[in-house]
Amino acid sequence: MIVVAGEALIDLVVSAEGQRAVPGGSPANVAVTLARLDQPVRLLARLGNDEYGRQVAEHLTTNQVNLDWAVRAEQPTSVAVATLDATGQASYEFRLAGTADWQWTPQELPELAGSPANALHTGSLALALAPGAGVLEDLLASERRRDGLTVSIDLNLRPSIVTDRTAEQARVRRQVPLAHLVKASDEDLAWLYPDRTVSEVMAEWRALGVSCAVVTLGSEGALLLAPDGSVHRQPAVPTTVVDTVGAGDSFTGGLLAALADLDALGDRPVDRLAAVTEQQWGAVLRQAALVAALTCGRRGADPPRRAEVEALLDPES
Repeated sequence: MIVVAGEALIDLVVSAEGQRAVPGGSPANVAVTLARLDQPVRLLARLGNDEYGRQVAEHLTTNQVNLDWAVRAEQPTSVAVATLDATGQASYEFRLAGTADWQWTPQELPELAGSPANALHTGSLALALAPGAGVLEDLLASERRRDGLTVSIDLNLRPSIVTDRTAEQARVRRQVPLAHLVKASDEDLAWLYPDRTVSEVMAEWRALGVSCAVVTLGSEGALLLAPDGSVHRQPAVPTTVVDTVGAGDSFTGGLLAALADLDALGDRPVDRLAAVTEQQWGAVLRQAALVAALTCGRRGADPPRRAEVEALLDPES
């Protein structure tokens, strides 16, 4: 079972066709992707007490995301206004003041030791906004020390919300060593480190103790730095882009699902990731890229299901 921790909010999607309210949030999108790829997944989230919160909970439950560890919060649901341009690219504005997602207390977190969890994934605003970010960071640190499951982070930075680049650099440098697997986009890194290359950043993460670093490159595909220091490049899967909402999250879900299928997540995480072969890393990246491409070909964060992905990865099956 993969545990995903973080925000589950409403995306208010604005386009030439008007606006619509759809459940979203990066960690929630990752959880839905994993569930659709037939991975047992439990979402550690704080769900608002309003109609939006009920809509989010219904969406997650319908998609087989387990909410047993979700907190039914007193605060309202966070809202992200996603405005789509003519090419389907999304820009975001967030309404977050006093909302549920960022109010974690240590008492609300479950005990992962002894549970069926084999991985813990988080990232995005959940690791950036106080006071909850500090609580989740402590959870990551505890699990990294315990060595009982794989810890994964997707940076998914939001410079329009957290604008202090120097503070974000310090936060990322503090949190990255807590993870075995770190994923970011080239846009994340261009903002965070405008004077450094993607390769330089990935090499630094490896030096800090990250086993596997992945950077998505938009239309140029993705790069993966494996535990043995080898670099794997995956071209983008051709698709007609409807919009990019949830594309990075579905990539992350596809990546984690592929690793779970290889039994590469779990206790002794460094050893498990080191055992993944060169051929397997290529297959992991191909699945992640395909899942992201299929999501881009649909309106909103609507990741594909396992049968659809398998049929395209192996057309003769």
